[in-house]
Amino acid sequence: MMKKYVILFCTVILCISCHDRTKKQKPKQFFSLKHFFEQEEIRLSKTKKDIHITKSVLHNGQFERKNIIIQNWKNELSTFIESDINKPAWRDSYRTLGDSTHIYYYALDSNLRTRSIHVQKNIAGIVRIDIINKTSNLLYQSHEHLIYIPDSIYTIRKNQHVILLGNNSYLISGKFGYSLPSIRP
Repeated sequence: MMKKYVILFCTVILCISCHDRTKKQKPKQFFSLKHFFEQEEIRLSKTKKDIHITKSVLHNGQFERKNIIIQNWKNELSTFIESDINKPAWRDSYRTLGDSTHIYYYALDSNLRTRSIHVQKNIAGIVRIDIINKTSNLLYQSHEHLIYIPDSIYTIRKNQHVILLGNNSYLISGKFGYSLPSIRP
């Protein structure tokens, strides 16, 4: 009789420990845009005197271009960071496809703002990031396409329609240029 209780007790303990392990599994992780762009902010801020940006803005047909030095990379890249999909509530909300050089994330729920992310990489690191964001409700519709190519260019293309205010379109691009060291005779 005692032997049956010991076997039953061991079985219950074993089941509980197995059940606890499944609960403690690490949640699914996607490529972290937040982490990547925070690292880019740090890297670009350290070399900001050497990086000149040709920044172009096209807003509803009005065009402006300036050569500038970005003082606040965190602010400049914030739109990309806001598209990060690494939230515990969204761990089953995206389908992941890809191989060693391309990772694709597609939203399974049409209510999610970030609809897709494509990360292209090679041995040296990230080559390109493309992000599609969409928002739609009774008062507001927005479509946003973000592209980031490290040390080359970043673009933010946004079309929006607001009830009673009409349509707006933006295209913001920043093209990287580097200062060459001066050569002294």
